[in-house]
Amino acid sequence: MVDFSTAATRSVLLTGSSEHSKRQELKHAFNETWALYESLFSLINNHAAYFKKAEPLRHPLIFYYGHTAVFYINKLKLGKYIENRIDPHFESMFAIGVDEMSWDDLNDAHYDWPSVDAVQAYRQQVKDTVNQVIDNMPLTLPITDQDPAWIILMGIEHERIHLETSSVIMRQLPLSDLTPSSDWEACPEAGPAPSNQLIAMAGRSISLGKPEDAETYGWDNEYGIQPYKVHDFKTSKYLVSNQEYLDFVKDGGYQQQRYWTEEGLAWLAYTKATMPRFWLERDGNLLQRNLTQEIPLPLNWPVEVNQLEAKAFCNWKADKTQQSIRLPTEAEWYILRQCLEMASPSWLEAPGNTELAYYASSCPVDRFEHNGLCDIVGNVWQWTESAIDGFQGFKVHPLYDDFSTPTFDGQHNLMKGGSWISTGNETIPESRYAFRRHFYQHAGFRYVASEQDPASMENLNIYETNELIAQYLEFHYGNEYFSVPNFCVNGVKQCLQEISLHSTQRALDIGCSVGRASFELAKRFDHVDGIDFSARFIQQAYALLEQGEKRYTIPTEGDLVEFKSITLDELGYQNLKGSIHFSQGDACNLKPQFTDYDLVYASNLIDRLADPKAFLNSIAERIVPGGYLVITSPYTWLEDYTAKDMWLGGIKVNGENFTTLDGLTETLIPHFELIAVKEIPFVIRETKRKFQHTVSEMTIWRKR
Repeated sequence: MVDFSTAATRSVLLTGSSEHSKRQELKHAFNETWALYESLFSLINNHAAYFKKAEPLRHPLIFYYGHTAVFYINKLKLGKYIENRIDPHFESMFAIGVDEMSWDDLNDAHYDWPSVDAVQAYRQQVKDTVNQVIDNMPLTLPITDQDPAWIILMGIEHERIHLETSSVIMRQLPLSDLTPSSDWEACPEAGPAPSNQLIAMAGRSISLGKPEDAETYGWDNEYGIQPYKVHDFKTSKYLVSNQEYLDFVKDGGYQQQRYWTEEGLAWLAYTKATMPRFWLERDGNLLQRNLTQEIPLPLNWPVEVNQLEAKAFCNWKADKTQQSIRLPTEAEWYILRQCLEMASPSWLEAPGNTELAYYASSCPVDRFEHNGLCDIVGNVWQWTESAIDGFQGFKVHPLYDDFSTPTFDGQHNLMKGGSWISTGNETIPESRYAFRRHFYQHAGFRYVASEQDPASMENLNIYETNELIAQYLEFHYGNEYFSVPNFCVNGVKQCLQEISLHSTQRALDIGCSVGRASFELAKRFDHVDGIDFSARFIQQAYALLEQGEKRYTIPTEGDLVEFKSITLDELGYQNLKGSIHFSQGDACNLKPQFTDYDLVYASNLIDRLADPKAFLNSIAERIVPGGYLVITSPYTWLEDYTAKDMWLGGIKVNGENFTTLDGLTETLIPHFELIAVKEIPFVIRETKRKFQHTVSEMTIWRKR
């Protein structure tokens, strides 16, 4: 059995009676979680293995080794809890992971990864820095999401997520790249699987959502409230075992199209899969790949599949049994979860194969039973029918606004219950983790029999109702007001009238917000990168690009709203999908692949940057000779965004007025010549009778 400290595997309570004790508890949790992560990576026995693409849809493991450390620095810097970065290059390269949009989506051509030794040295610097922060930060109890301690907890829980995802990738490395360890021992028990059976469960009305005063850290998607009405249903007593799933495989389940969704068929056509990812066939025998070993297929362990495979099995089972078999919904799983009264971190011992409390692998599906059901929690994650969305009252944390919102697209399904390596927040009842349906995790499933349509349990709001996002969607794509042309369309039109392009291969729309200017630029350029710091804004642009439609509401008066819908067809952008790539990024710390642009369009951005001069100095090298930089801004300098000593203009210098145009000229003239200056008006609608009327100055610069 494995034996790791519970400080590494259980969440820290936000409450307590002693701030000194809580500080020591936080520090212990940070260091033990850090050590657990290092322990996992110590299984890799050569540096070359860190750079192998073991999982084609993920970065190599070197990224995840650096990523969890970079996360601490980026969040502490964003929250202004530290003044200086440790390594800006690392903190850009390792900042953003992969939420693959499709199974053939990851382009790794632009990554020049550092050595393992360099990342190890960086990690040590981060560890020392975070320990200093914990020692010196203000701390009051209970800890709230406005406290620096919350960011420490965020980093701890973030590393726990990647402990699990990294272990999945390691299961796909060649065995020769890993050295087994007694710290990571698999379960030794295996045998025939018990026959599954359906257990009746009483339906009920249930409300999901974590209360604001909960005693443990939570991710943003856990909070709020969402009522459901669940009918009576039956659930499988056990998770689907390898043996039960083998019947589906032997019956030609992977070859019978009628059991697969359209998405599942496309995945099958691409992967040519004939069995679960971690099964192997050798010399006529079936094996299973675990973390550091291959073993004969353990028939009584849970099968590990993606959601598409789980759903196909349920369709097959329904056909064979003539019952309404499907995956459970999130609400139905919570009814099962109520059969367990205990919850981490308060339980004395884990009531299932979770928190690394027993094994570094799955175990038999009948090993842990409670109130007639087995593996309510642990062993493997349990796929559901439910696509993740925010509960009513959802709001993002300002220092991590892209944890959940990119997954609110109907294409990420929830997994519940945790696995053998799930720790901390992953093991609490309220946790909500979702992945794309073709994604592999230590995940399996159980099934339910129910006549209830999952969609009837809840009423999801398919309209974007966040006031700021809806306001910008209307600003970019909505009506024109007071005869003022659309700012994004007119801005691109005005700049293109003034320039003489030698090439139209690449353009960058930096600070693209919800994306309208990117679409306009794509009408002229072969490739357009749209980048914005806000994940919420980028998600709107990406959703429109992928789905072809975006719906939102805008306020008219009081609580009254108007429902709006925009489509790519109506806008004339239906043929531009292959020309645009939207991504989140920091204008002052862009990744190296964002370069060689014929035009960089920076609209209403410059006066919202912490260091505008750094942006201007760095952007020049990303533009080809003879290319153009276009800047529009109303120059509304505010110390909320930019410290006054960083303002480009709007100040007195030596007693004389110094405008932003003066500052732009002073900064850009070594590399650019000024081609034109224009005024571009715009109107932002707040309500039916309240508008903002503003004028931006457009300056157009040609690189020498």
